[in-house]
Amino acid sequence: MRRSENSADLVAAEDVLLFANAAITATGQREFRSGALDQQLSLDFLHTYVRVNYRRVYAASLALDINDHNAARIVLGLLETAGEAGAEERRTEGRLIAARLARLPPQRVYRLFGEVRRAGINNRRTRAIMRDWLAARPDLGHDAVKYRSGVKTAARHVHLRCPQGTEPLAEVGAFLFRPGKLPRYEHPLLDAWRRAHYEQGAVAELPFTVAEGFAARHGMKREVFLKRAAPRMTRLERLRTHAASQRADVDLAVMPLTRLALYVVALPFEQRAARRAELTGALRTAARRAAGRHAGSWGRVHAVLDDSFSSSGSGQKRRRPLAVALACHYLLEALAAPGAYRGLWTSGRGDALLVRPWGPTPLGMRVLDALEPGPGGAEADRLVIVSDGWDNAPAGLAGEVLRVWRARLDPGRRTAVVHVNPVYDADGFDVRRLAAGVPTAGIRDAEDLPALVEIARFAEGRTGAAELHAYLDRRVALFLGEQETEKEAMS
Repeated sequence: MRRSENSADLVAAEDVLLFANAAITATGQREFRSGALDQQLSLDFLHTYVRVNYRRVYAASLALDINDHNAARIVLGLLETAGEAGAEERRTEGRLIAARLARLPPQRVYRLFGEVRRAGINNRRTRAIMRDWLAARPDLGHDAVKYRSGVKTAARHVHLRCPQGTEPLAEVGAFLFRPGKLPRYEHPLLDAWRRAHYEQGAVAELPFTVAEGFAARHGMKREVFLKRAAPRMTRLERLRTHAASQRADVDLAVMPLTRLALYVVALPFEQRAARRAELTGALRTAARRAAGRHAGSWGRVHAVLDDSFSSSGSGQKRRRPLAVALACHYLLEALAAPGAYRGLWTSGRGDALLVRPWGPTPLGMRVLDALEPGPGGAEADRLVIVSDGWDNAPAGLAGEVLRVWRARLDPGRRTAVVHVNPVYDADGFDVRRLAAGVPTAGIRDAEDLPALVEIARFAEGRTGAAELHAYLDRRVALFLGEQETEKEAMS
């Protein structure tokens, strides 16, 4: 009986880790080796399987570093099947949903509310969650201009009361449901939207995405429009328009590490070389910020980084696997002790800033190189492999090297090994693994690497469901505690 219980625990732990990896990496979009439909069908199965069999874990996943696509799907699944949960479960789920919605981008939340309406989910708890989220928005007038259809759909679904008069909520109601009734608005953005229909000067007062449409309607030159709109751009909007406008007023050092890496790998080689000092400095600054309290604490770190042709990604995820590897390179440099980092690219390239997707994936050869002692004969404390796992030159060598090395040369586990994979394998319902004894975790943003290394240890098979559930409980408590702290700070 004890053996069967242990087997059941291991299966449960594997199922949970499998879902966590999928929820971190998969977005239902096309990957290098699988189409969008395959990705969507695979995700549909996993979400249903875990929600039905491990509902507590399914809800707790909202506290992990999963991507926004899967977070929204989990929220929708929990709201849609609320009748399957007990009263205490619903209370916990409601807190987790509220905390996760507060962290999602507003456009993603409004899209989710549209799916809630189309699915016909209209119970009291759902309306309360939506109403509380709308009430917590810092400026609903801004949302009404920038996400007009989303706000309108949400307001209808929760029966939001918009009184008559000139108070903010009344103006938003008139703007959404009675356009043209008020000669002017007290809210500056609402009135700027009204004036932008006939006044070119009001265009620059609007959010960038809304202003673009009015600029085209007025026939404004792109350069003039970008210059006027610059003060209202978000950091991401500045980054997206930087290359096209050739403006030099973008502070790259404040950008998130993975976003910055995506920007760098999209630049031509000539620009990367000409701006080497600027780009390298920005990447290192972002990496130190992402490392935070872990900076310099990982000892000697060796990394194998995949820049093979498959790292080019797909039309929907262009160069994302390569960008994640580049971001991890600089982050691992910050996490390692000073001067104790060595990064090896599968192509053999030594200049990280000029990496490009090219050639096969000789992971086995690079792993052999990475296991060699560093200067002074010191072995690495950690070996981190960032790859999609398609070891093909020759096939399977990396897994065999790691198996023999662990069994014969390092049975005492002096060197910790972890494989992080930025690509979801739809056929395997998981990220592709190199070897059974190598802990593997999915990764979407390099900034999550320290947390993913922690969760990857559960994949070694030496811990069971009890330890994994305890870890999830800690993450849930921390997640909800941070949300309460943020609420107190805002009140």
